[in-house]
Amino acid sequence: MRILFIGGSGNISSACTKLALIKGHQVFHLNRGNTESPFKKEVQTIIADINDVDFVRNSVKDHYFDVVVNFIAYNTSDIERDFSIFNEKTDQYIFISSASVYQKPPVHPVITESTPLKNPFWKYSRDKIACENVLNDLYRDKGFPITIIRPSLTYETVIPAAIGSWDDFTIIDRIRKGRKIIVHGDGTSLWTITHSEDFAKGFVGLLGHQQAIGHSFHITSDEILTWNQIYEAIGMAAGRKPDMIHIPSSYIATFDDFQTGNLLGDKAHSVIFDNTKIKSFVPEFIATIPFKEGIRKTVKWFEEKPSRMRIIDETNQFMDKVIQSYLNLG
Repeated sequence: MRILFIGGSGNISSACTKLALIKGHQVFHLNRGNTESPFKKEVQTIIADINDVDFVRNSVKDHYFDVVVNFIAYNTSDIERDFSIFNEKTDQYIFISSASVYQKPPVHPVITESTPLKNPFWKYSRDKIACENVLNDLYRDKGFPITIIRPSLTYETVIPAAIGSWDDFTIIDRIRKGRKIIVHGDGTSLWTITHSEDFAKGFVGLLGHQQAIGHSFHITSDEILTWNQIYEAIGMAAGRKPDMIHIPSSYIATFDDFQTGNLLGDKAHSVIFDNTKIKSFVPEFIATIPFKEGIRKTVKWFEEKPSRMRIIDETNQFMDKVIQSYLNLG
């Protein structure tokens, strides 16, 4: 199949590109060419800014894609733009949404694709919900062949801490230096973290899947961990037991609007994802990389290039400020 990834060399999309190539698909990337791609020889790159509609339309005018996937759409204007470009130029348009769109606070800990979409705490999630609403209207009213994917905290080239790191090395550095790290709540709430290679198995299985049109799926690991266990695994990967301080999510959120969404709108709640649907559509899907193994690979990946091991001063300052303030309460 001819597959176009808008994006394609990011934390999730790189693994998807790699597996799609292994499966024998012809993969195209559409991006601005600002990031060095590990797929130069295998992938055909269309260098363009997706927001330059006329240029993109001209760049793809001689192409027809079996599948178009947008990894970097965040609001309804992105969806409307993509529809204007790719309507009648693809048999399947896949939108990468987010599992944070599911009802918060949850009224049931087990999450299925039928769980209501509602998140009053996080604009990011509400924007993704709005995108899904527009796509469903386009499917019903215009026949636009959509499939919606909802990842949840998926990692390979990021460190999936709730607080302290993402595409940087800050939390590993703090742990190795014996500095305290923040764990929201009492650390016993349940969460699922998925390695990008595992996510890719379910995702690639949906490419060109005729029965997936009009459907939404989440694709997550079946491994369920407490946040204490997650940070213990990060500590093992760092080579030192983490010095954890537990602070209520609501208290942390008073220091930063982002944490209101990140915690109260997502990670402060226990969630268990039911993967029955993706397994019924893609029977070969199974997540096989436990977090304690995957995070070791991720830390090693950061250490392979010193430029990746960035320490964010603002993150350290934020954590120190919250910790000191909380300790002063006592």
